Amino acid sequence: MSMEFLVATGIGLVTACGIYLLLRGRTFAVVLGLSLLSYAVNVFIFVMGRLWTDAHPILGDHKAVADPLPQALVLTAIVIGFATTGFIVELALRSHHETGTDHVDGCESGSRHAAGPGAHGGGPA
Repeated sequence: MSMEFLVATGIGLVTACGIYLLLRGRTFAVVLGLSLLSYAVNVFIFVMGRLWTDAHPILGDHKAVADPLPQALVLTAIVIGFATTGFIVELALRSHHETGTDHVDGCESGSRHAAGPGAHGGGPA
């Protein structure tokens, strides 16, 4: 098997796992899914610069030169991804604090009642 096939299969698997987790109803799974999806995109951008072996990262009198642009883009995306993940975790914690549940829509999947003040088992209002 070629190296490109293995990398493409790995990117596809991580993307599929990220999408599966995004479709779950819990906020922690959604945060993990977004993180996995961002990792897959980062590896995809990195691979777009081609897989080089024994290539120098700078210009000069070399036969093979690796492109430094995808590396710079991925480094920037990693920094932005950390900030975005921190923001999403804060939103999830705030949502859990206000609604009392960790579902993304604010109500349990088995619950028949809409999320509201009396929907959290507080008794008759």
